[in-house]
Amino acid sequence: MRAVLQRVTAASVRVNNKLTGAINLGLLVLLGVEHADTKQDADYLVNKILGLRIFRDDSDKMNLSVVDVHGALLVVSQFTLYADCRKGMRPSFDRAAPSELAKDMYEYFVTQARNRGIPIETGAFQASMEVSLVNDGPVTVICESVRLTQSE
Repeated sequence: MRAVLQRVTAASVRVNNKLTGAINLGLLVLLGVEHADTKQDADYLVNKILGLRIFRDDSDKMNLSVVDVHGALLVVSQFTLYADCRKGMRPSFDRAAPSELAKDMYEYFVTQARNRGIPIETGAFQASMEVSLVNDGPVTVICESVRLTQSE
């Protein structure tokens, strides 16, 4: 699994001009699922994202997690995170999971994060979405699951 995290002071997602999710302080999580991903990958990413110390403390150091600052997550599925642009001018998405697996893993990820007590908002899986955000910092971080980091 691959996640692009953006530290935000506000973020929202709309589908067909209807608001489906919005947060204030927290993380916008763009989540991509690879065809070989497992629940272990999702568990690892949930733990990593919730514990990642990328929020400012009183000394203006990135020393606090989204949990520490009582923030929220806006989780948006994004298969294009697995775009391979190395050949030609049209990206290949061969590594992206088929939609059924991707949906199951996305929903599992969201459920696991919710089970940890963090407020979660979401987009709509496999929909064309409009995502708005105010990136705080700006801070943008890419995280990948254990399986990927061990093999690459």
